Amino acid sequence: MIYKRLLHACLLISLVCCASFAQAKLEIVITEGVNNARPIGVVPFRWNGDTVLPENISDVITNNLLRSGKFNPIAMSEMPQFPTRDDEINYDAWAAQGIDTILVGNIEDSGAGQYEVSFELVDILKAQNTGGQAQSLQNGQLVSRSDHIVESRKKIINASDFRQYAHIISDIVYESLTGERGAFLTRIAYVIVRDRNTNDLPYQLVIADYDGANETRLLSSPEPLMSPSWSPDGNKIAYVSFENKKSQIFIQDIYTTQRQMITDFPGINGSPIFSPDGKKLAMVLSKDGNPEIYVMDLASRQLERITRNRAIDTEPSWSPDGKSLIFSSERGGKPQIYQVNLDTKRSRRLTFEGEMNLGAAITPDNQNLVVVNRTQGDYHIARQNLQNGNMLVLTRTYLDESPSIAPNGSMIIYSTMHEGEQVLSLVSLDGRFKALLPAADGQVKSPSWSPFLL
Repeated sequence: MIYKRLLHACLLISLVCCASFAQAKLEIVITEGVNNARPIGVVPFRWNGDTVLPENISDVITNNLLRSGKFNPIAMSEMPQFPTRDDEINYDAWAAQGIDTILVGNIEDSGAGQYEVSFELVDILKAQNTGGQAQSLQNGQLVSRSDHIVESRKKIINASDFRQYAHIISDIVYESLTGERGAFLTRIAYVIVRDRNTNDLPYQLVIADYDGANETRLLSSPEPLMSPSWSPDGNKIAYVSFENKKSQIFIQDIYTTQRQMITDFPGINGSPIFSPDGKKLAMVLSKDGNPEIYVMDLASRQLERITRNRAIDTEPSWSPDGKSLIFSSERGGKPQIYQVNLDTKRSRRLTFEGEMNLGAAITPDNQNLVVVNRTQGDYHIARQNLQNGNMLVLTRTYLDESPSIAPNGSMIIYSTMHEGEQVLSLVSLDGRFKALLPAADGQVKSPSWSPFLL
């Protein structure tokens, strides 16, 4: 089941290649949080051929698991051996290295530009206890079984599918060992701002794999682009453009690159975000005076005004069930986070700690609120428990903004300042793992993590 739904996503991702390629590739630089992660062995997959493979599958898997913040793959130099199948594994040797799980694999040339990739995820400790084999009684007979093999798969793929399939294997490993769905086969959208003195189209809306690979430019503009937001099916992005010297909301198909203007009202048209079912778009409009929260039915284009207050209401985000919106408001003085019930239109304040809180989103499990918290003048990413109200500051960077949560709720991507440059950064929901994603050329901001790509 895991394998089938993730493989289907590869077909969707491959369609993006029709768009223009960006130039400022992101590269994840881990800054802390690996040493306390779970050790695992990702043994280099054996290639039985003479040509150079399109991608090193085991390297991609290793980097994925490392960047998850939950695994610490052992270095090749420390591996006691290099098996490719379970029956080649010396369980005692791996256990002596403190490794309780390893991934082994093999790649065969299937001809016509295709490759057969097989892999096994092996529980070393269980294999030690059973001697590699166990027996069960079936229909009155003893039948050998391999309970220590957590997952075992075989698939024929094309040369262009190596990286995507590595993400699929990574998701299988992650879910098998954590019980939580992996988010390696996802994408991020963001805005790159290049040197305006040397570039006529300095603002670029870009999408890439979650790790910064396969960057694709969707749009270049002489004027600012802001607030990209994914549709729940992963096919479209809503964003704000100032191309026409005023703010307008667009929705763009990431495969065809065709787009539609959604709003062109006088004043502010901002912060678009799709509802969980994809049928509505929440946004900020000031066409009736103050910036207020509105919801548009995308089929009929009918607008519903959600908030009515003299203060500024902005930055809407949907609850996972789609029945309420959270938003930033100055109605209590300085910005804080409020939640409004879409049926009753009644609002309640959610945040109280710190000088202000803004840019909030609820985690997919509906347990936590991720916010930008300002305390003593610094802006940090923080997490507030929605049950008891306890807040935990997750970052030590400053001027953090625009947090976006991975669809499995394990990681947050956000924009921050690093050595005078605006870059993207990652932090795990528990705050232990941190990484930077600087661009080679340009300032990077407004990240948005895609849904699972099914």
